[in-house]
Amino acid sequence: MNRILLSVVRKEFTHIFRDVQSLYLVLGMPLLMLFLYGYAITLDMRQIDTVVIDESHTPESRALISRLSSTAFFRITARNVPLSEVGDLFKERTARCVVIIPAAFARDLVTKGDAKISLIVDASDPNAASFIQNYVGQVVSGENQALNPTGTLLFKVSPRIFYNPDMRSANFFVPGLIALILILITSLLTSIAIVREKETGTMEQILVSPIRPAQIIVGKVLPYTLIGFIDGVMILVVGSLWFHVPIAGSIALALSMMLIYVITGISLGILVSTIAKTQAVAMLVAVTLTVLPSTTMSGFIFPISSMPFFLRWISDIIPATYFLEIIRGIVLKGNSLADLYRQAAILLGMDVLLIAVSVRAFRVRLG
Repeated sequence: MNRILLSVVRKEFTHIFRDVQSLYLVLGMPLLMLFLYGYAITLDMRQIDTVVIDESHTPESRALISRLSSTAFFRITARNVPLSEVGDLFKERTARCVVIIPAAFARDLVTKGDAKISLIVDASDPNAASFIQNYVGQVVSGENQALNPTGTLLFKVSPRIFYNPDMRSANFFVPGLIALILILITSLLTSIAIVREKETGTMEQILVSPIRPAQIIVGKVLPYTLIGFIDGVMILVVGSLWFHVPIAGSIALALSMMLIYVITGISLGILVSTIAKTQAVAMLVAVTLTVLPSTTMSGFIFPISSMPFFLRWISDIIPATYFLEIIRGIVLKGNSLADLYRQAAILLGMDVLLIAVSVRAFRVRLG
């Protein structure tokens, strides 16, 4: 009995070690998750892109700006821009907040002991907006303490909220969920497309027919593109009607960008399908390449600017990073194609690259 049990155990270990792909996932996935979650999951924010408009031009205003720039929270990217350009800065994502020091700031400190500065915040991410207000509050508190050690507040912040005045989390997360769900569904659907043909034996029948590898890949992509696009439209409609997320920009632009992103997810799944040997491995690889990085390193929940440098580099090759900027820009800020052409071009480039690599990998497999 023991000898039979040992033989079964030995057989299973032999099977495990021969299946290199599954072994890699079993041993590599825990470490991958540890490093991704350990570094990427942080609610701290650093180096917030900030614009300062100093209308006072006094030693008091310069001292406040110096305190603001000396912290790890803020990075001053522009100064004294016209107020009319603030909305454009937010749309282009070159600033997350604007600090305005009025012309009467120093005079009011001396004569009234009660001055105000204005803070304009991009609240398309309500959590980040809350952190920004808290951080500015800390800077103001420190400067008040330096000017008046007795504790009396000499000036305070008057905030203005852009794009999401009610600070609703749904307005931020629902567009993000579109990116996450689409990349997961499309890549999973197609990751098993070619592997299934191999396992069921129908691939041999396809190969003896006069069909080129490129035609097989494109033929696999087109039906799933339609299915993925229908899923995206459904998610967008339900998110808008059920969760009351207003769409500030062009619906036609959102749908066209969604189509590009769906093709990206499908192309990634097809590439996995050409390389993987079994459906189980294909699905595991697809989830590893989509859910983990798209959740933690794309800006879906956690700000990319707060991540270590090497993770920010990885985020640049994650498709969801660019689609999140696109869909949130259209839904929350009303961005046009002129504001999003860079992200759209990168996604299109990814589509072409992934399909080309898939065709090449499929040819190698056939050879």
